[in-house]
Amino acid sequence: MDLLWSEGRLSVAGPDTRAHLAHDPPGRDWLGLRFPPGTAPLVLGVPAVELRDARVPLTGLWPAAEVRELEDRLSRAAAPGAVLEEHAAVRLRAAPPPDPRLREVVRAAARPGMRVADLAERLGVGERRLHRRCLEAFGYGPRTLHRVLRMRRALVLIDAGRAPAEAAHLVGCADQAHLSREIRTLAGVPLRELRRSAP
Repeated sequence: MDLLWSEGRLSVAGPDTRAHLAHDPPGRDWLGLRFPPGTAPLVLGVPAVELRDARVPLTGLWPAAEVRELEDRLSRAAAPGAVLEEHAAVRLRAAPPPDPRLREVVRAAARPGMRVADLAERLGVGERRLHRRCLEAFGYGPRTLHRVLRMRRALVLIDAGRAPAEAAHLVGCADQAHLSREIRTLAGVPLRELRRSAP
């Protein structure tokens, strides 16, 4: 999930379960604050599932006066990214503490071969309750979280110089074709095109 700043306005990109490709005119600048898994609902004040596959103005989530003041500060700031981070950190400190079990969910979902039943048992909750908590924190269930984190880990490995077939094996995909299908489904473009567009 991202808090985005562009053309003087703040918006939120919710958790995606499918590719969301932007088609901006040339020259449009974006500044974004990407939240670690499970953090955005604490800062934004709404369950992640309410923002799934959505792009919404921040005024739909926070008081309009707070958003206007922050947008004004960002417009005048020499380092708007630092202003955005600071504001999010203040809101995070004021939020109730996160469920410590969510960290274990993220750790488990990032590992190859995650089994939801095993994770639920380890956490001492039923699979349905685990699914509900994941919807609130991440916007989707543990299996989708696993797929997203697996893709992100594979991309990190590929960027570090690993061959796509090796990265696929290391993250637990059946083969390179499996990884390629996952990337196309989740990112909307083939791996080659995705890496060409990376900063």
